[in-house]
Amino acid sequence: MSPVVVVLLLAAGLSEAVGRVLPFLARRPGTSWRVVVSLLTTGGLIEAAVFALWPLTAWTLAGLSTSTPGDLLVWTPGLVAPLLLSAVLAFPLLGPLLHLLLLAGVGAGLVSSLAATTGLDWWAAAGCVAIAGAGLGVAVEAVRRLVGRLTAAEVRAVVA
Repeated sequence: MSPVVVVLLLAAGLSEAVGRVLPFLARRPGTSWRVVVSLLTTGGLIEAAVFALWPLTAWTLAGLSTSTPGDLLVWTPGLVAPLLLSAVLAFPLLGPLLHLLLLAGVGAGLVSSLAATTGLDWWAAAGCVAIAGAGLGVAVEAVRRLVGRLTAAEVRAVVA
């Protein structure tokens, strides 16, 4: 992965993290800057890792459905730039539907690359990209909720 792609993925991850942390900060106005920076850094790195895994996961799924998976599908600056734009324009705070539509547009770019790389038809490649994106999203959301519950239980134990 080129340094430009890494920087773009980190920026997209940070943008996603800001969209997730802003509602939290609105409910807790007295939160220290140290906690805010910690949340943004951790969330940004996790979101960037999920974005980075999306094409690899889709390529792996495509390899399961074909006998010759082709070259490894990776992010290129041309593919990741729309992802950064969608992350910046569509914070989850602005609405899940807009966010989903923009990610679907980014996924369509991945579908074309995956179809060209693996030899799958467009619809099969679209299925691989959609399943990979949804699976990664569900996994991250499950971990996020688990950490939230564990943290809330820990805070309740300290307060009690």
